[in-house]
Amino acid sequence: MTPLPAPDLLLPGADCLLCIAAAVATNSTLNAYAKTLPRDDVATFKDDIAAALRTWGAEVSVIKEDLLLANLKPSSGGTPNLATLDFTALRAQYKVDRLLVVEVAALGMIRPYASYIPTGAPKALIRGRAYLVNLTNNAYEWFKPFEVQKASDGEWSEPPKFPGLTNAYFQVIELSKDELVTTLTKK
Repeated sequence: MTPLPAPDLLLPGADCLLCIAAAVATNSTLNAYAKTLPRDDVATFKDDIAAALRTWGAEVSVIKEDLLLANLKPSSGGTPNLATLDFTALRAQYKVDRLLVVEVAALGMIRPYASYIPTGAPKALIRGRAYLVNLTNNAYEWFKPFEVQKASDGEWSEPPKFPGLTNAYFQVIELSKDELVTTLTKK
């Protein structure tokens, strides 16, 4: 897995500086709360995915440290299905033939805006992608973008702990993990 982003509140649609300032001020309590959400359940994705793959008979090694993509060189050539970064050096380092990478790009809450005006209630969010790279030829063997958003089942505006949105946050984590495991273990 790549390093996990800090949970945050995303405000897409609030595009100008004044719009952003207004949206942040309006959602200041939720913004502060979103930053306190735990990431522990997301950090277990690699172990959960490995366990699922082992049930199908795959030999799996879990890399405990974060995968720092910035340390990889760009790949040569623009061949279809070729990874944009050169993962082949990791073959010798980790003694593996294939590398399953999970990148989480966004985690926390999202509330859409049209300039100054919210266009919907906030939702819990996780967004990223997972892919399997063959380390002999640097080709993708599997690629799966994922994004799960979920609104609160009840009232969302219950500061300071926002229980409905907090529950939705943990649900999106489980739903995205289940989606990845299900997709990987289909025969």
